Amino acid sequence: MVIHSETMESVEEDELLSEESEEENSELSDNELQEAFSKGLLKPGMNVLVNKPKKFVNNVEGLKQCLADFRRDLPWVERLDMTNPPAEDVLAKAEGKVPSVANGEVNAEDDFQREMFFYRQAQATVLEALPLLNKHGISTKRPEDYFAEMAKSDQHMQKIRQKLISKQAILEKSEKAKKLREQRKFGKKVQIEVIQKRQKEKKAMMSAVKKYQKGMTDKLDFLEGDQKTGKDSAQGSKKTLNKKGPNAKRKYKDQKFGFGGKKSGKKWNTKESHNDVSSFRAKVAHAKGGKGGKKGKGGKQNKRPGKSVRKKMKSRS
Repeated sequence: MVIHSETMESVEEDELLSEESEEENSELSDNELQEAFSKGLLKPGMNVLVNKPKKFVNNVEGLKQCLADFRRDLPWVERLDMTNPPAEDVLAKAEGKVPSVANGEVNAEDDFQREMFFYRQAQATVLEALPLLNKHGISTKRPEDYFAEMAKSDQHMQKIRQKLISKQAILEKSEKAKKLREQRKFGKKVQIEVIQKRQKEKKAMMSAVKKYQKGMTDKLDFLEGDQKTGKDSAQGSKKTLNKKGPNAKRKYKDQKFGFGGKKSGKKWNTKESHNDVSSFRAKVAHAKGGKGGKKGKGGKQNKRPGKSVRKKMKSRS
């Protein structure tokens, strides 16, 4: 078949002319609509799509025919379907309670009631289905020599086992590390408590020594160490503080140094001491018959040797 180029060109020109005419028509129709809208000929509500109401058909005969096509008269062994009400509530019956839930009267919002209804219905199904299965010779228990095929290979299960073992080892390791950290914290706490106890005992001992030095106590119980508890030592210190009267050391110091009071101006003369000459001794005052100084008339005085003589004496010794 031979197609000339002239015929092809004419066909193309016709197509182009038809497209141009369609565009002109569309432009004309738009212009016409705009003119009609400006003149007020177009009003709202004129172009409204109206949905036709759907017509429902209750074809009972057709539905029965479809159901008959689906239904098959098969024995129960092939169907294994059960339709039964829930089993009796034995516990409620034994306790004398009236079951509040009957067949079909279940509150769907109550989770416990709904699940119990499912459980009792499954129980009733089992009680009715087991005798039927045994009657038809269908075994309901797995034989002892039955080996089911594994869904996964042994190699895959071995990998899973190794992964589980590694996870368990990591968990045990982390638990062990956690216990060690807790033990270290506890050990550090115990160590701090021991150090604080020693410091407290040392402080108590130093205070007891100071009290003994000051004469506030005459007991040396603090030298016994840990034989007495802190409670006993505290009681003992309280007893010593509450004890009446000074100890022997305090009495001696009081006798030697006095009982305190004014110290300055102690040796100043008063009118009574100036007039009192009972303690005056002429021999002592003029160095007559005394131990030191002149030995008497014509006696030699005890002179200290000079520095050079003392150096010679030191070198000889």
